[in-house]
Amino acid sequence: MLTKRGAVAVALTAVLPLGVICWAAAQATGSAPAGKHSAAAHGLDKGGHFFLAAAVILLAACLGGLVADRLGQPRVVGEICAGLALGPSLLGRVAPGAAHWLFPATSLPMLDGLAQFGLVLFMFGVGRELTHMRLRGTGAQALLVSQASLLVPLAAGSAVAVPLAGRFLGRAGDSTAFVLFVGVALSITAFPVLARMLTDLGLTRTRQGQLSLFAAAVGDGAGWLLVAAILAGLHGSGPASVCTNAIVAVVVTALFLGPLRKALARWAGSQAEAEGRAPGDATIMLLLTVGIAATATLTMAVGVHQLIGALLVGLAWPAGNARAARVADRLSGTAQTVLLPFFFFGFGLTSDLSALHFDRPALLALGALLALAVATKVAGPALSARLTGMAWRPALALGALLNARGLTELVIIQIGYQAGIIDQRLLGILTIVALVTTMMTRPLLRLLGSAAVEPVPAAPGTAPHGVPRRTTPELTPAAR
Repeated sequence: MLTKRGAVAVALTAVLPLGVICWAAAQATGSAPAGKHSAAAHGLDKGGHFFLAAAVILLAACLGGLVADRLGQPRVVGEICAGLALGPSLLGRVAPGAAHWLFPATSLPMLDGLAQFGLVLFMFGVGRELTHMRLRGTGAQALLVSQASLLVPLAAGSAVAVPLAGRFLGRAGDSTAFVLFVGVALSITAFPVLARMLTDLGLTRTRQGQLSLFAAAVGDGAGWLLVAAILAGLHGSGPASVCTNAIVAVVVTALFLGPLRKALARWAGSQAEAEGRAPGDATIMLLLTVGIAATATLTMAVGVHQLIGALLVGLAWPAGNARAARVADRLSGTAQTVLLPFFFFGFGLTSDLSALHFDRPALLALGALLALAVATKVAGPALSARLTGMAWRPALALGALLNARGLTELVIIQIGYQAGIIDQRLLGILTIVALVTTMMTRPLLRLLGSAAVEPVPAAPGTAPHGVPRRTTPELTPAAR
């Protein structure tokens, strides 16, 4: 939490300088002769605009995260809203001249490069989180909950997408890809956002927390594979080509999760014994980044999305070595703090919520998708948990946790929009669905109360990943 002195420091060293820069540039532009408003006239060339845009984006993300934190929401929700505010949804509509000057077309490719690199490093961190999954005696229940969390919303989303295809089909014009893609978008749970919520609420060592993490991991993994298959079919790949790519992808996955993972574990162990001769953390981080980028390229070459490659590196990275974990944590932390805001900005540029005309078809689509997203994601896993021995209230808490879609759905729907599967109107509608379902999670848990979570046996005083355990979950209104 930022203190008052910290807020003053941010205002004096970031907000005020940026304001002065914008004012001075505007004055210089206004005093320049007609027809002379070149980059030299206002003192900012392409590089200058890039650095100014980067500063504005990072500051907006920081402020948005602080506001969301104050409101009891995940910081990522505030960062997403900040990215939307910098795009045509707010700034582009209120002050189009300022938006064009702050983010000229020449700087957008560089900002997009940072966004894509941040996404790849972010998926590496997701892969690392998946390696920490541990279930104690609830394997059958976890598999049933995972199945319901994926298949129930996938089926409902695919069914409701059939009548929507006529109005919201993207430029690719593939109805089959559209129907399947909408189903995948509704079936996603934001695994990293969920993990952060569980830590903030002190629910990591609860039965619902562990089951929801496992179900989110399985569902997101299957979701990414479905997206890869949809994109392969959309790009004209025939059945033989799709099968070939699938076989190659399976072989690559087996290599990463088998021999390569063992080799990395042996290497990490040898580094601990090579005192004074092992490379420094900076060198290891550099080589790790090279490996992530190279693997992302490899998976793209075999017809699978580049984010799957980064996920595989995260799964193969040594989980039990302190030095390897320290290097990976620094890399993932940099990606989430410094690079992901550029993705939110790029997403905000393509999502013009202000241009979304809420006529009768759009309202019906939004209402149907939102209702199905919540009902199927909460009721499906809750019913499976209830049928396997869990009481109704804890089962509903499990469903409420899985309802958070957050960043992962935004990444997937952005991919679908860029591929021409969905149009811009449906992109905006699904953005609203992702934000609303994510913001609903904490209120739903507080409504269910502290009796909705059940502890699991664990070593006293610690939580997974070295996070201190809270003694009382923050679920009831009195706890806030």
